[in-house]
Amino acid sequence: MANRKPDEPPKGAPAWQTTFSDLMNLLLCFFVLLFSMSTIDEVKQEKVVASFNQMFSVFDAGATAIGDGMLISNGVSQLNELDEFINSTGKQDDGEIVSEDVASSAAAAAREQLEEAQMEESESLAEKIQEAVDENDMVDQVEVQFTAQYVQLTLKGSLLFDSGSTLLKEEAKPVLNQVGVILERYAEGTIEIEGHTDNVPMSGAKYSNNDELSSGRALSVFDYILSITNLNPANIKHAGRGEYLPVADNSTPEGRAKNRRVEIKIYNSLSSY
Repeated sequence: MANRKPDEPPKGAPAWQTTFSDLMNLLLCFFVLLFSMSTIDEVKQEKVVASFNQMFSVFDAGATAIGDGMLISNGVSQLNELDEFINSTGKQDDGEIVSEDVASSAAAAAREQLEEAQMEESESLAEKIQEAVDENDMVDQVEVQFTAQYVQLTLKGSLLFDSGSTLLKEEAKPVLNQVGVILERYAEGTIEIEGHTDNVPMSGAKYSNNDELSSGRALSVFDYILSITNLNPANIKHAGRGEYLPVADNSTPEGRAKNRRVEIKIYNSLSSY
């Protein structure tokens, strides 16, 4: 019995291979076209690389830098902290990847440290000035207060001036002499002298309103302090604040008496004034 001759396959490639080859060629042309139309922003690319270098410290020195980068040093290898770290990182408009939360926290911590340092310096200065006030028996004439920016000496208006006048009383000068000594000893920066009044309108006096009266009184104290000290006038400011910053109720005689005052503010060395 004769053996059957095997059937010969059709000539040429199968139909599916032709279709597949055409599809691959089209895809290749498409991606080549996309690549030819694309551009790479080298500046942004460098910023991205630098940011990753800072975060991971693995680009420049490889494994030897592990532990130096922000990612490792912040302990984000622990799974329970990884999500917080990822959420804290963002991308700014200029393409630079940064950790906004970390920067904000650092800025807030720096401000807090500065405020604490300012408050400590003001408190220390206030203690020294209060000791000088106590030693010179001026507790009833000079009140000492402080903020993070300055130490404030408050002098009663009735001690310094007659009603409606800017002329210093003779009995006020010994107190101002001691204040001048304190300023020379402890004031290293800006000094500000402010005059304040109550809200009673001026009538039949040299000054037409409380703004002018408070300014004249601040200027009188300024002139006297300069005459008895070696302070630099460029470091001393004077201003009239009128009736606008009361410290007590103007509806009572006692309150109005407290509002008629002169404040001398000694700014500390850390103040931005």
